[in-house]
Amino acid sequence: MDWTDDAIIRLRSLWDEGLSTAEIGRRLGISKNAVVGKAHRLDLPARPSPIRRDPATLSAPREPAPRRVSGPTLPSLAEPSAAPVIPAPPAAVTPKPEVLPVAAVTAPPVNRPARPSLVAAMTAPIRLAPRAPACCWPIGEPGTATFRFCGDPALNNKPYCGPHADIAYVRVRDRREDVA
Repeated sequence: MDWTDDAIIRLRSLWDEGLSTAEIGRRLGISKNAVVGKAHRLDLPARPSPIRRDPATLSAPREPAPRRVSGPTLPSLAEPSAAPVIPAPPAAVTPKPEVLPVAAVTAPPVNRPARPSLVAAMTAPIRLAPRAPACCWPIGEPGTATFRFCGDPALNNKPYCGPHADIAYVRVRDRREDVA
């Protein structure tokens, strides 16, 4: 909108009447935000908040937050004398169970294939066979037992198979075709 002198004079008079910015916008045929922006640029007096507040219901000012403690808040571990010594509660004396030696059991050797060590198994790279990407077209109602995805082989660099890609990717028409 071009702000003509007449429109600015009308804006100032409606502003002085105390109308809302939305009502001024309706009367001038412009948006509320255009009214707010122009009023700000013209440095018109600020409007009271449209949220009506009863002064009696306003609460007392809040207390300031407690000050943060600067520096270490725990005792230093370097100085053992700085840490308070808390005596351990007296432990109930329980008799230790008697440990009996286990007799060595000799079993005949079993022919098992050698297993790789656990460390070697954890550090070896995992190689998975490459899988052909599957079509992600949803079939059925999500959340029901019959819901599934198509699963047919997907096209290269597309998440869908051929028939579903035809549905999902529609060629944008040239608007010049509609003119003729």
